[in-house]
Amino acid sequence: MDAASDAELVTRCRAGDQAAWEALVDRYARYVHAIVARVYRLDSHDAEDVFQEVFARVFERLDTLRDGDALRPWIAQTARNCAVDSLRRSGREVPVDDVPEGVDDGLARLDEALTVHAALDRLSPECHEILDRFFCRDESYRTIGAELELPSGTIASRIARCLARLRGVIDPSETEEGRKPESTASGGQVGQ
Repeated sequence: MDAASDAELVTRCRAGDQAAWEALVDRYARYVHAIVARVYRLDSHDAEDVFQEVFARVFERLDTLRDGDALRPWIAQTARNCAVDSLRRSGREVPVDDVPEGVDDGLARLDEALTVHAALDRLSPECHEILDRFFCRDESYRTIGAELELPSGTIASRIARCLARLRGVIDPSETEEGRKPESTASGGQVGQ
């Protein structure tokens, strides 16, 4: 995944950089799909159509985005609008008062997940792997230790250290003793 900020990707996309556009789509594909399929509960065919429509609109209207750092909320709003348009076209329009209560909560959880995912990408490969194995793949200390040839106790302490680093990446004011985690020169990854 491209380590560029959203603003950098937007600038590069506006300059016609195809690799930047591919990185932007790659960064937000799962997010858009989750909004249209999980939050708005579109069937797979409609979700795919809306997914394509969202990225077509983003591509066509990228020059109208005033702040490149506002890319995520702009894409989310575009996905919401396209999903609602799809529901209207299908005759499944729901009055505003009857919108399911979980929509806003679902979007908030997706935003949090995307923030954590982006923060994981800023950690060292070792921290990224150990947190991914433990939290995303639900592997035990024993399984992770066997794969990485490390004792289970070492896995536990590394998970704790890597979680502290992850918290520091997400919110630098949350780090131990109020200090920011140090970045390495290569891609701003926080070491293990």
